[in-house]
Amino acid sequence: MRIVYMGTPDFAVPTLQALLDSSHEVVGVFSQPDRPKGRGYKLVPPPVKELALAHGIPVYQPVKMRDGTALAALEQLKPDVIVVAAYGRILPKEILELPAYGCVNVHASLLPRYRGAGPVQWSVINGEEATGVTTMFMGEGLDTGDILEQAQTPIGPEETAGELMDRLAAIGAQLLLHTLTLLESGKAVRTKQDESLATYAPMLQKSDGALDFSRPAQKLYDQIRGVSPWPSAYAYLDGKRLKVHKAALLPDQTGEPGEIRDGKRLIVGCGEGSLELLEVQPEGGKRMRGEDFLRGRRPGVEKKFTSCPSE
Repeated sequence: MRIVYMGTPDFAVPTLQALLDSSHEVVGVFSQPDRPKGRGYKLVPPPVKELALAHGIPVYQPVKMRDGTALAALEQLKPDVIVVAAYGRILPKEILELPAYGCVNVHASLLPRYRGAGPVQWSVINGEEATGVTTMFMGEGLDTGDILEQAQTPIGPEETAGELMDRLAAIGAQLLLHTLTLLESGKAVRTKQDESLATYAPMLQKSDGALDFSRPAQKLYDQIRGVSPWPSAYAYLDGKRLKVHKAALLPDQTGEPGEIRDGKRLIVGCGEGSLELLEVQPEGGKRMRGEDFLRGRRPGVEKKFTSCPSE
């Protein structure tokens, strides 16, 4: 089939690579515009764009999808199907109706649960034991279209959102190829989503990383995993932000919420149980082991974490 692919971040790269390695013909790739990054604000191309250019595939980066330029380009490309994975744009009706086989989305959750831009992160934050990938026909709503196929996978007890994202990207790539085979052969089955089971997973904000040690240790442990690698979990000590990159759950150890226990390990009391902060990063500093951070602190300084600098 002639395929136009729409995707932007690292998650979308394995699916594009799988299509390039298949018998299908990728005739064009749509990706979001290059973004300025780093101290020099140098424009950096999205990962999907880089892969497409490396294979000589034409790349389109429209700023708007509703001004007619995207539609005109697609009419020239004449795709049989449009495949979308984490593109980050809403497609208007005239684009959704253009390809003969429709627009197929690769979504990193078991729909109708976790619709939206942050399904992987919120599934980890919420302590889910399993998740998966859904291929679906796209409609005008947010992840509301008919389901084509789903693949489920367990979430490891120590797995971060970043690690899970990489696994789901690989699973989604293979699921998409199988879905296209079913579509092309006329064997695809559409299943409407049960709206009563729908939940939403909004894009993460920096504030979603704030740790409140009055909450149970298990909840904080899941939060730390779910906001890794971005925006990272954090709390305040001595009025300064300390990022928490990795922690260990100590459910049977108790302590005053937010208080550092005496000892050589960076163990902090929670509303229920405790956490050992294994890897932390001081404000303006480098990542380090929790015990090294503790060792470098002066005797008699503040020993209680807060969720904001003024507490």
